Amino acid sequence: MKCDPTLYRAAPPSLAVKPRLIRHLFLPPLIILLMLALGLLGFWTSEHYGIRSLGENGQRQLELHARAVESEISKYTYLPSLLELESSVSQLLAEPSPEHRQAVNNYLEGLNRRSRSRAIYVMDTTGRVLATSNWRDVDSYLGEDLSFRAYFQNAVRGQPGRFYGIGSTNGEPGYYLAHGLEEQGKIIGVAVVKVRLEALEERWQRARLEAFVSDENGIIILSSDPARRLKAVRPLSDDTKERLARSLQYYWFPLNELEPLARERLAEGVEKLTFPANAEVVSDDEAISYLSQTRPLSDTPWNFTLLTPLQDLRREAINQGILVAVAFALVAFLLIAWNERRKVIATRLAAREALQEANNQLERRITERTSDLRASNERLKSQIRERRLAEGTLRRAQDELVQAGKLAAIGQMSTSIAHELNQPLAALRTLSGNTVRFLERGQLDTASANLKTINELIDRMGRITASLRSFARRGDDKGQASLGKAVDAALQLLGARLENSGLQLHRAFTDEQVSIDQTRLEQILVNLIGNALDAMQAQAAPQLWLEGEAVDGKYRLHVRDNGHGIDAEARKHLFEPFFTTKPGEQGLGLGLTLSASLAAATGGSLGVEHPASGGTAFVLSLPLVSPLPVEPI
Repeated sequence: MKCDPTLYRAAPPSLAVKPRLIRHLFLPPLIILLMLALGLLGFWTSEHYGIRSLGENGQRQLELHARAVESEISKYTYLPSLLELESSVSQLLAEPSPEHRQAVNNYLEGLNRRSRSRAIYVMDTTGRVLATSNWRDVDSYLGEDLSFRAYFQNAVRGQPGRFYGIGSTNGEPGYYLAHGLEEQGKIIGVAVVKVRLEALEERWQRARLEAFVSDENGIIILSSDPARRLKAVRPLSDDTKERLARSLQYYWFPLNELEPLARERLAEGVEKLTFPANAEVVSDDEAISYLSQTRPLSDTPWNFTLLTPLQDLRREAINQGILVAVAFALVAFLLIAWNERRKVIATRLAAREALQEANNQLERRITERTSDLRASNERLKSQIRERRLAEGTLRRAQDELVQAGKLAAIGQMSTSIAHELNQPLAALRTLSGNTVRFLERGQLDTASANLKTINELIDRMGRITASLRSFARRGDDKGQASLGKAVDAALQLLGARLENSGLQLHRAFTDEQVSIDQTRLEQILVNLIGNALDAMQAQAAPQLWLEGEAVDGKYRLHVRDNGHGIDAEARKHLFEPFFTTKPGEQGLGLGLTLSASLAAATGGSLGVEHPASGGTAFVLSLPLVSPLPVEPI
């Protein structure tokens, strides 16, 4: 092959030296400057879109955790107003006697235990605590003057009291919910429920989530990082600090400001904050940047802030910037060597295409990941809808089970009454026929005796139907009952079962007057004695003990049997609704729950004991009306 000699012809010195000198002097600095500029541009672009992606994901996390906080602080809002329905609370506010105070203390203690709140207490209109659930504790609120608290001042004016602060008695933080107790349109006292929200912080820490909640004063009251707690997210004026110090809302904490090293506002409620890695050493070398997203919490003046660390994003953005700079440098060197080594140019182009393909694959993966996240969000919404439907179905099923329990109780009593009426009716049929024949024969004395017997049988049937009407009548929340009459009525309603079982009954109690409606007491006793009969079905010699004693102004009635007892696993769920140990459809599991609720509504209680000798003993404790002793039955 022939070569063109003009290709190898030397250039004139003046034309060959100047371009080479220009390339050596100006091209390397220009390439370095462009490489740095493109690297910074790549870093900025990667960080910008990365922050946008983190912001979208953080928005979902923000909404999820904010709703969890709203749910946690709103599930106790009904408790203070619930005390307005309790008659013993209004009696205490009207007449703060020791008896009324003790009754309300016991009621609040039980309500606090069931609701799992921190404390529940009742104050008069002057701010003095009259009764509290922690009356047994050394640091009890009983007798404390809390009129300076903002939640009391709002509630006594008829406004809902919502307040987060540190207790002045024991220095324990808590969320206070207050409600003004009204009677005939006038506020007679204030009910307060204190709950602890530290479980949210523990949940955040287990999930490795960095978040905090700030109140209306800009003070961080909940935080996954304990170092940020009780610090201000905005500057506090001297007047504000003095006002907060007087109110003792945060006790004597200094309320220092949480000052970031840098702050950049990105959007409404979205900021880029930089904090020192160590709170004691402020150094830019050890600073940590966060994407801060803030959302107000419903029904409260609080704000929930989610902090998403940007270290990984910054490292990725730096890598992207370096990658862009290296790519540009590579392209620049390829262009410089284009005229010298064309094979190298082809190789560089292939590498560039491979890099582009990698970028395309990365974009496709990002798109697929975004689609997966969107689909997961839709599935989550669908599961939420299905759960709500399931909860509605469960509520309807529970209502149907309660109605079935009522019908079953009516059926059991109807069977007992039918058995009790069959014997008088058969006797009436025989006596009426004999009386007619005696009258025809002129035997008036015998006919008169038969007619008296018929009259007694009719009175007996009337007493049976009267007991049924009394048992079916709806009881009132207030009233007093005779324990002896209630036991007799319950035994009469269960007479057929008692006769068939061959039961030996032991009575060792006094006919006391207790504070409960007569019908409700009969309902409780019918349920307890009926359960004892069910437990002793397999016993050859069933025995039932009804024993009572007066303790601390209450009468405790023990209903003990010698049945098969209750196993350890069933004891845990004994008073739960719809839990039963009876086979088949013999029980709905509502009797003990209803009996315990009726006893608690009057200031009493229903408990269970498991004697070492076997069997089961239910203990019914009810307040006494009169402490005077009565002759034993």
